This record gives sequence, C-alpha cells and structure tokens, in this order.
Amino acid sequence: MFHSNTETLIDYWRARKGSRGAPARADIDPAQFPGLLSQVFIAGQGEAGAWPLRLAGETLVEVHGAGLRGADLIGLWAPGYRAPLQRALEAALRAPDLLVINAEASAREGDTRRLEILFAPLLGPSGAPDRFLGLYQPLGASAGFGARPLGELRMRAIAGAGEATPSPGLRLAALDGRQIA
Repeated sequence: MFHSNTETLIDYWRARKGSRGAPARADIDPAQFPGLLSQVFIAGQGEAGAWPLRLAGETLVEVHGAGLRGADLIGLWAPGYRAPLQRALEAALRAPDLLVINAEASAREGDTRRLEILFAPLLGPSGAPDRFLGLYQPLGASAGFGARPLGELRMRAIAGAGEATPSPGLRLAALDGRQIA
C-alpha cells in the first residue's frame, strides 16, 4: 500500500497505458493531476547511464535546494545507492513496470525526512520505454519536507508496484540493514 498521492498517479498511469506496457509521454496530460504537479518529475535515459531531469516540480527544487532541469537523477542519491538505483531503473524499463522507492534524506541540520518516490515508465518517440514520470511524496507525521533542503537520498526499500508480484529484477535485498534492490 502506497500513499494516496502515489496511488493516484499509479492509477492515472495504468489508465493511460491501456493494453500497452506503458503510456507514451504524449499520453500524459498534467492537467489531469494538478494537485500533484509540484511533486512531479520527468527523467529521461541519457548517455552513459545518466538520467537527466527534463522536468522537476517546485517540491523537488525545494527538497534539493537548486534548479534541477538537466541534472542527473542518479547524482541526487548517496554514492552507495546509485548502482542499485541504476539497475532498478533499467529493469523497470525492460519490463516495463512501476517502481516505488521508500527513501530518506537528512536535512543539513541533521533531522531525517522520509519520502516515497514513484517511477512510472513512459514510451518515447521511438515507441520504446526511455523515460519516467515520477513523484516525490513526503511521508511521516509532518507529511512535508520543511523549508530546509535535504542532502543525498538513501533507499530504505524498493519494490515494483505491478498488479501482480514485483518482477524478479526488483526483489528486496539488504545492505547495512537497509532494504535495497
């Protein structure tokens, strides 16, 4: 079970994909989920394993304390989590399948914030999945990130959000007591 905002975007994605593995980017109409726009991002598959952000809502800019257009999504994560994230994103495009990461990050003052990050594959102009529609959803009692930018993201858990069970490429494993891909 995911946060209701995550579920809203998952339901929208599933309705848009129809019988295809994923919807095309052209099928996505942000006017259909206006309450989530500040939390939404689109990341495309770039050169040499990079995932440049093509669009990043205000929440992402506030969370990371900087404009993110063109920034590498992988670079927002702590070094020990970059390779597992890369593998999970590639697996989610191959399937294609939804991916949800339960993550955390520390504010510069030391307090930790939790968030749920959705990655929903989209078909590019070639007809192959090559990008993600994503969502940053704050979790916890405060249900917000506060005014302080957060540091690098760390994975707490990662799972597919498919209608059946997670795909084999997205099984949970532990690293230093934390669940990762």
